[in-house]
Amino acid sequence: MADWENLRYFLAVARSGTLSGAARALKVDHATVSRRLVALEAALDVALVDRLPRSCRLTTIGQQIFDQAVTMESAADGIARIARAAHTPLIGKVTLSAPPVLAAHLLAQHLAHFRSLYPDIRLSLAAQAQQVSLSRREADVALRLVRPEETGSFARKLGVMPFGLYARREYPHRDEPDRWQFIAFDESYGDMPQQKWLLGIAGARPVACELNDIGGHLIAARAGAGVAGLPCFLGDADPDLMRIGEGAPSFSRDIWLVVHRDLRKTPFVRAVMDFVTALITQHGGFAA
Repeated sequence: MADWENLRYFLAVARSGTLSGAARALKVDHATVSRRLVALEAALDVALVDRLPRSCRLTTIGQQIFDQAVTMESAADGIARIARAAHTPLIGKVTLSAPPVLAAHLLAQHLAHFRSLYPDIRLSLAAQAQQVSLSRREADVALRLVRPEETGSFARKLGVMPFGLYARREYPHRDEPDRWQFIAFDESYGDMPQQKWLLGIAGARPVACELNDIGGHLIAARAGAGVAGLPCFLGDADPDLMRIGEGAPSFSRDIWLVVHRDLRKTPFVRAVMDFVTALITQHGGFAA
């Protein structure tokens, strides 16, 4: 079995082309390099280097072993990085951008728990309907409801957020679908998928009111203003609401986690990613 330290000296010789060049790179003397190289050749019982007057040239078997040793070196460096990361303090600020429905009605409820796990990470939660740029560092990590296409980023689908129709339990027309009135967004949100879904169901039936915040839809439905299209994790959890419209077309939004590749392995960013991933994937209201 070859000694890794001897292989490390061999790599230096192969890269520099001379014993003296390897000695300078490793900050040792010429004799140490020569002794390590001889020991490696003896252990493997092959000649790795042809020693010429002014240089060293790899033999055929030496070139093959060099290629394997480079792979070993890369793996050893990876082990060292993992070990260093384990001792890196989880200290820093992470900006997490999320759609308002997830920021206000899911993530905000778990900030205290996150703080108890990572007291030295300052989590800045931004509720944003629009997509922010990770490359311009407008956020470090983002949750999105459409598949990310930003170059230089890493994305993972965490789950699916289903929607349903909800009304107050005492809504006077709950069992009279022809008389339903709907709670919708205004025309500026006309291209939003859940708006199209809701208006498609409403058809010719009237829109009772328009609010441009899902939290407003929840409150209006709870007050009996009409029928709202809500994420099921929100509507099912509200004791004042009841899911209706059993035969209505189904609708859902995908939930994606995205982070810039340069930040993906930063320990404190990784902590936020893992926390959010666990929160979404283990939540009963989101399908896998």
